[in-house]
Amino acid sequence: MKRLLPLSVVIIAIFSATTYAQLEIGASYELRDEDPQNGFGLRIEKGIFESLPIVNLGLRLHGSYFSSNNNVSEGGITYSQDLTNYDIGVAAIGGISVGLLEPYVGLGLGTENYERVVSDIQNDPNNTTPQSGEESSLYWNMLAGAKVTIIPMIKPFVEYRYSSSELDEPELQDVDSQTGRIMFGVSISF
Repeated sequence: MKRLLPLSVVIIAIFSATTYAQLEIGASYELRDEDPQNGFGLRIEKGIFESLPIVNLGLRLHGSYFSSNNNVSEGGITYSQDLTNYDIGVAAIGGISVGLLEPYVGLGLGTENYERVVSDIQNDPNNTTPQSGEESSLYWNMLAGAKVTIIPMIKPFVEYRYSSSELDEPELQDVDSQTGRIMFGVSISF
């Protein structure tokens, strides 16, 4: 929570300084290699320097939520494992308008929380199952994607985002400090 306060101040300052610009709100379905593997995302993007021709610049607030409940059986040991991962971040976005297509790239930072709850452990005499725990870390990310303007206010998009929290060493086993995800979603412009 102590990391969310400075990030919240930055987010409020960024979005209050650009109140005159266009706003996009979007939702996405997200896939990644790390467990939990699928989730949902929300994003709010605000355009800046709208008078530039062809070039689109913006600031984005984004968040994602991943969750899964698994019954695991390995080496004769069985247990139930609930995994929850959520993140929130900000990014600077730059793109160009090419007809109906708008490819874009971005760079940002944020905070991520990962929680593992292990229960119903059976046949584990040596205490080798993963332990319950929670950790949060700061991350930076790079992203690339494209929006298509089918109807002026509705923009389907696909995006790939690479995130790295290498500055904070993961404490829980099986937590990867580098992840990539692909997102499929729709944005609505106001």
